Amino acid sequence: MSSCSATAAAAEVTTTYQGGGTSITAIHPDVIRTHILNRLDGPTLASTTCASTQFKYLCTEDNLWRDICNSTWPSTAHPCVMDAITSFPSGHRSFYSDSFPTLHHHGLLHRHSSKESQEQRLFQTPELISAVDIYYAGKLVYSKVLKTETGSLWFLSSPLRIDLLDLKETVPVPVTLEGEEDTCMENLEEHLTVSWIVIDPVSKRAVNVASSKAVETRRNWLTDEIQLRYYTVIAGAEEGELVQCGVVVTCGGKEGAELDLKEVSMQVEDMEGKIQTGMDSLVILLEAMEGKRSKSDIRVEKERFHLLQKKRIECRVRKQRRERNLDIVYISTGVAFFCSLWAYFC
Repeated sequence: MSSCSATAAAAEVTTTYQGGGTSITAIHPDVIRTHILNRLDGPTLASTTCASTQFKYLCTEDNLWRDICNSTWPSTAHPCVMDAITSFPSGHRSFYSDSFPTLHHHGLLHRHSSKESQEQRLFQTPELISAVDIYYAGKLVYSKVLKTETGSLWFLSSPLRIDLLDLKETVPVPVTLEGEEDTCMENLEEHLTVSWIVIDPVSKRAVNVASSKAVETRRNWLTDEIQLRYYTVIAGAEEGELVQCGVVVTCGGKEGAELDLKEVSMQVEDMEGKIQTGMDSLVILLEAMEGKRSKSDIRVEKERFHLLQKKRIECRVRKQRRERNLDIVYISTGVAFFCSLWAYFC
């Protein structure tokens, strides 16, 4: 049911009931809960709060939002995720408003907190919780919850890459590797969706770092595996810096057989494609949790991703040009020094 139709239906119920002029207050709240509100999705339920004061009260009940969260992201039914969500200001409703929309592309270049407050938050964040759900054509393929300790020196100084699958673990995907290569890749890009929600239990905030669909799909010519990138472009650890944060999914398999998920990882890459350290990644993720949200738009997400790729290429070209100029200077200096020595001794 769409937001407009649900809100209109709610307004109609407000004025008429069974063909009469009964007010909404005459309808028992349990009837509204069991026959209207529990049938709505998240955006529609949020829109229905505008129908009346009573709807606004009923639509904030946590059990409604808990059911929506559990059906949208089965990983949220995990005990450790549920414990974290209960501490959110409005429980599952707050979690949904943080996790359902994507990060807004406007205002990402501005820091939301000072460097001192960032460092303080780092020490106050002992762990991050990842709630991950993978779907193909609307059917759940895999769901898992991960805890990442953030206080160790190894985490803070090493490149951060959180792997979802255990070593040698594979997950079957209902896609047969046969026929045209482009067709298989198009099916994956269209139907394979990933949700990777990062939760900070201390700040009581969450963010979905994965794009609504893959922003890039390509085949590795060496391993013949298909790699999909679910990236969002957000602000980096430094002022004015852009990074891409999200999920990389690697699929492979034999000809004529179903594909398998071989690797699923979350990471943050800078302008040069380097994976950020745990400290920088943590700063970026915590800042992203405070950022604005917007409705998912894969077209916009792809545009931002490809714009960053273009900037990355330009940055690489400038770096190579700078290195070539330095090489010329060093060679010229060496030749001049050698010629000076030769002229002196000769």
